[in-house]
Amino acid sequence: MIIGVPKEIKNNENRVALTPAGAQELVKRGHTVYIQHTAGEGSGFPDELYVSAGAQILPSIEDTYGAAEMIIKVKEPIESEYKLIKEGQLLFTYFHFASHEPLTRAMVESKATCLAYETVERPDRSLPLLIPMSEVAGRMAIQKGANYLEKPLGGKGILLGGVPGTLPAKVIILGGGIVGTHAAAMAAGLGADVIIMDVNLQRMRYLNEIMPANVKTMMSNEYNIRKMITNADLIVGAVLIPGAKAPHLITRDMLPTMQNGAVLVDVAVDQGGCIETCKPTTHQDPTYVIDGVVHYCVANMPGAVPYTSTLALTNATLPYAILLAEKGWKQAALDLPELKTGLNIINGEIVYEAVAQAFDLPFVPVEKYLQD
Repeated sequence: MIIGVPKEIKNNENRVALTPAGAQELVKRGHTVYIQHTAGEGSGFPDELYVSAGAQILPSIEDTYGAAEMIIKVKEPIESEYKLIKEGQLLFTYFHFASHEPLTRAMVESKATCLAYETVERPDRSLPLLIPMSEVAGRMAIQKGANYLEKPLGGKGILLGGVPGTLPAKVIILGGGIVGTHAAAMAAGLGADVIIMDVNLQRMRYLNEIMPANVKTMMSNEYNIRKMITNADLIVGAVLIPGAKAPHLITRDMLPTMQNGAVLVDVAVDQGGCIETCKPTTHQDPTYVIDGVVHYCVANMPGAVPYTSTLALTNATLPYAILLAEKGWKQAALDLPELKTGLNIINGEIVYEAVAQAFDLPFVPVEKYLQD
């Protein structure tokens, strides 16, 4: 198969979808790998490393899309890329369709096959291609939150872990999944007073067993959220419903009850955000303030640590990319059912129900395309 890796062009996105090691694994299996010129530089992988691994360098994004049967990316295509996508081309990347109607409609019109990292789901409900970036984002949420709690950056001027004779910051984490768990571990390690709020008692029992003593769990409901946010210093939104838009757990009317200089970090922004006042921001302009509350809602947080993120992502995606290249998307999805759930759009039809429901668009069961 001919595989293309374009350079990411979303604002301050420095990751690349494939490392030189990943390219070598595909090439040695007989596949052709095209890397757009300088695609890996932001992650610390110059063109020379890809050439040494057997890949070929193409000068432009147009050449890369034009040559490839399968495009492997990190972030969803942006508007300038829509016209480059070909009918029948396989796109393997993060899409987060349910939060972006123009992208959804553009991919329907392209008649490409869209296989989304974030909805590849194993029988145990785990999301193997979302986990590595969730781990990075969860840890970064605390780093960034601690940073923006500093007074010069708009925060209330509190040190996350405090010092002897002072109280540590109060951190609320909405959601006890991968993002929430890593955020809690990071915050706890810095000495903060942490509460994880979730709706799954079994998950909370597990978290109680593995987390240090300064992490507590609490049932997530509107009453408890309203009560707890009034004295929170840092709140991390870490809610995920696979493939669907995130619910608003903190609503606009709650903000006036919060402390001036408190910080909200909404990691769910890719899926529409679990904080009603959330709107996507960039690393270039990451925050805004509403009612005295600092909002950090960068939609590609792991892009700020591209070397770590690219390695972690390729570790997870490469086995699937190899299978797709070896067998094609249809046979791969038949052989490995978790890839079936990754299929979101095929030949102009939405085959992932949550995406269709988000915009009241027609839905076609994916089985239509997987019949022998």
